[in-house]
Amino acid sequence: MSGFLTQNAFWILTIIKIVLLLFVVLTVNAYLTWFERKMVAHIQSRWGPHRVGPHGLLQPLADGAKFLLKEDPTPAGVDKFVYYLAPLLALALALTALAVIPFGPDPLPFRFFGQPISLWVANPDISLLILFAVTALSVYGVALAGWSSNNKYSLLGGLRSTAQMVSYELALTMSVVGVLLMANTFSLPKIIEAQAHGKWGVPFLGWNFFGISTGMIAPQIVGFLCFFIAAIAETNRAPFDLPEAESELVAGFHTEYASFKFAMFFIAEYTAMITVSCLCTILFFGGWLSPFPDSWTWTQYLPSVILLPLGLWVIWDGIKYETIFGRLVLPAVGAAITAIGAALIAFPHINEFIQPTFWLLAKVFLFLFFYVWARGTLPRLRYDQLMNVGWKLLLPVSIANVIVTSALVLWGGH
Repeated sequence: MSGFLTQNAFWILTIIKIVLLLFVVLTVNAYLTWFERKMVAHIQSRWGPHRVGPHGLLQPLADGAKFLLKEDPTPAGVDKFVYYLAPLLALALALTALAVIPFGPDPLPFRFFGQPISLWVANPDISLLILFAVTALSVYGVALAGWSSNNKYSLLGGLRSTAQMVSYELALTMSVVGVLLMANTFSLPKIIEAQAHGKWGVPFLGWNFFGISTGMIAPQIVGFLCFFIAAIAETNRAPFDLPEAESELVAGFHTEYASFKFAMFFIAEYTAMITVSCLCTILFFGGWLSPFPDSWTWTQYLPSVILLPLGLWVIWDGIKYETIFGRLVLPAVGAAITAIGAALIAFPHINEFIQPTFWLLAKVFLFLFFYVWARGTLPRLRYDQLMNVGWKLLLPVSIANVIVTSALVLWGGH
């Protein structure tokens, strides 16, 4: 048995990584819907989910059970093969894109039957190109769903999505060329490593967003803004959610979908949000790099500084919660959070080990928060405005950013 595990350690480890990644991402997606509903509710002075479990924390579980058990009719006149293929294609492509996202530096200090363990599923030298190639195909899921549904509203939503994604794909791709010129690589881990040399002893100045490193000065503020705006449009999120546009198209391309096929589109959407947030963090904000100098050792205890007050607040909130279930569950959850925060202080080696992943996930969470904030704040653009922003603003500006960055890189090289 040991010989079999040693010979096939790479494939076994890869399968374990895929299973863990799917479990974590799908769980995060479920609670990202809860987080979005609660945040938008507070922005609009509402409660949001609060009936199913304390503070509505079991609402994602109830939603999942509803999707699994709900009636799943197939409308007459649909192209059945394409109709069933579309949600599966959208979800599979969204999840595949996460395979090349690095969640921490390489290698980890332990092995699996002699095989080194890394915090990514795959790490090809052209990982950024592969990621863009996979995400560019995501338009097919939405377009095929609209076309195969035999519904005019769905068809209009699919056509809108096709035009929108094609328009913003160009600006999205051009906006990262400046980063590639500075890093001179398509590998995501190497792009992060290239941002580790900030000037004047300030680490975050080396991040591509600021672009002030020991070798050159080429800030990518414009590139980041073009990338993030285009990425929001690519993921069909407000204020660029024209393919759905509930007030105009009765939910657009997924009008004729129900049950779990309907849920698959939204799992794909939230997964795309996570992918975009990871890319923003990796390409422009240093990935897993800390913004503080290594000499500031106290910053390593920031996870505990966050977890300890949070755990104590959850305990206090649970003690005075209005339902018996909440008074039982919340203090237990709060005690667990507090214990984790205390353990990180008691075991410095574990605390040091989680630092890169902590910084990466903290930055990713900020971008996910902005996604939700934008949905609760900004009105939807008209379709002509959507096209004008993509073709007449983002694309020319992103091309200009490439030209200026090229000149700065050449100047810095000399």
